[in-house]
Amino acid sequence: MTALNAAGYVLDAGDGEHVWFSGTLMSVKAGGEQTRDGFTLIEVATPPRFVVPPHIHDDEEEAFYVLEGQLRVTCGEQTWTVGPGDFVMMPRGVAHTCSTVGDGSARLLQITSPAGFERFIAEAGEPAAEPVVPPPGAPDIARLLRATAKYHKRMLGSPASADSNP
Repeated sequence: MTALNAAGYVLDAGDGEHVWFSGTLMSVKAGGEQTRDGFTLIEVATPPRFVVPPHIHDDEEEAFYVLEGQLRVTCGEQTWTVGPGDFVMMPRGVAHTCSTVGDGSARLLQITSPAGFERFIAEAGEPAAEPVVPPPGAPDIARLLRATAKYHKRMLGSPASADSNP
């Protein structure tokens, strides 16, 4: 990942730090080191039938801009189905979850502010062997729960469902 440069920087398509996290490929485009801890921007590729268990971010706002596919997002008492070109904002402190719609996969930009989400996924996930969605596998629940507590997130459902992706 490129360090902060007063002149800015450019990443080519496909560039960034690639992490396998919760059954997805997360490609970090900008994080705290590059944004003076202002925000994190990640390109996310999900597998079909992807589900994130309900959780809360205590320290950051989270937003998605959908590039491909469809997601069902629940934030508090509201549920939306969003697709390409749609944007959804989930404020800190509010329970939220998302899943892909039907049998499709999705690709989206995830923005969190302030920065730090990139550190969470690096600790809870693993460096991607290649920049593709990882093969299905059992999650390391203990590692995920340690990182969840350290980075002030609260799981409200089973984290196993996020990595099993049948």
